[in-house]
Amino acid sequence: MANTYPQIYIQIVFAVKGRQNLIRKEHKEEIHKCITGILKKQKQKLLIINCMPDHVHLFAGLTPDICISNLVRDVKSSSSGFINDKRFVKGKFSWQHGFGAFSYSHSHIDRVVKYVLNQEEHHIKRTFREEYLGLLEKFNVEYDPKYIFEFYDE
Repeated sequence: MANTYPQIYIQIVFAVKGRQNLIRKEHKEEIHKCITGILKKQKQKLLIINCMPDHVHLFAGLTPDICISNLVRDVKSSSSGFINDKRFVKGKFSWQHGFGAFSYSHSHIDRVVKYVLNQEEHHIKRTFREEYLGLLEKFNVEYDPKYIFEFYDE
């Protein structure tokens, strides 16, 4: 697109179906590479990704012609297929429906990258439920609790 100069930075968060701890440390790097490839194929710039046992954070610079819902659909579909093909889990792996998407300015890039990188440390103090609901509140996102990720006792 000639004369189009976007600056769109989005943190996307989504969870494993049933919020089960299915993403094992020894598989994280391969899952990261898979998701990186999906974004690269769609001509999006992944800044950082971090898979936790039960959820994923990715932070990317997006082009203005991308539909975030379609991008997340493709990431979830292709990566769950990859996880199943590699047999990283017993049974069938899938991501939970829905996701969170939060926008940031260029001046926040370093802070968000550090936040995503330090997820393991961060979750010593806060559960994923607390983190996710905190993001929704911080960004003033209206939500219906019945459509929030299925949370099980943590």
